[in-house]
Amino acid sequence: MKTLLSFILIINGFLAYAGEPHLEIGDKAKHTSVKMLDVSGEKMSLDDALDQNGLVLIFSCNTCPFVLKWEDRYNGLKQWADEHNVGMVVVNSNYKNRDGVDSYEAMQEHAKENAYNFPYLVDENSLLANAFGGQTTPHVFLFDKDYKLVYKGAIDDNYDDASGVKKAYLKTAIASLSEGTEIAQTETKPVGCSIKRKTN
Repeated sequence: MKTLLSFILIINGFLAYAGEPHLEIGDKAKHTSVKMLDVSGEKMSLDDALDQNGLVLIFSCNTCPFVLKWEDRYNGLKQWADEHNVGMVVVNSNYKNRDGVDSYEAMQEHAKENAYNFPYLVDENSLLANAFGGQTTPHVFLFDKDYKLVYKGAIDDNYDDASGVKKAYLKTAIASLSEGTEIAQTETKPVGCSIKRKTN
C-alpha cells in the first residue's frame, strides 16, 4: 500500500508539471536576487543565503505526509550544510493552498512547532518552483558557488526511518561539493506530494 501511495503521488507530481521548463544538472539557478518573505518577517533572496561552497534549496510545505516524515532531518541537514559552508533555504511554493494549510501564518506556526533553524520562505506565485522544475514536496536542489545545479532529487532513500537510511543522497553530495570531488549520484527521483503551483 505504501508503495502504491508513493507511486500515485509521484505520478501526480509529474503530471502537474508536464511540459514546464526545468533545470538539468549543470544549468544555472534563476531568479536568485528575488526577495521572498521568511517566517521571521524578513525578506531574503537566494543570493542572501548562498554560502562559500553553494546553496541547498528544498521545496517543502506544511502538511504533505512525506514532508512530515522527512522534516525531522531538516535541522540536521542545515547543520551539515553549515559545516560544509553551504547555505540552505526551504521554500513553500504551494500557491493554491496559500489561503489554507500553506498560508503565511500556517508556515510561521509550523516552523515554530518544528523549531526550524533555517529560512522558510514564501515562493510567491510559484516563481522558483516553475523556474527550477520543482515537482514534489520535498524536492531538493543543490547548487555550487556559481549557482550551477550539481544535485537534484530526494533527501535520502528512506523517508520512513532516518535510522534505516542506506544512501544519504543530499549529505553525500554536499560533502563531495565542499571537498571539490565529483558527485557520484547527481540525480534521484523526488518522492512526495505534487506542488500546488500557480501555472499561469
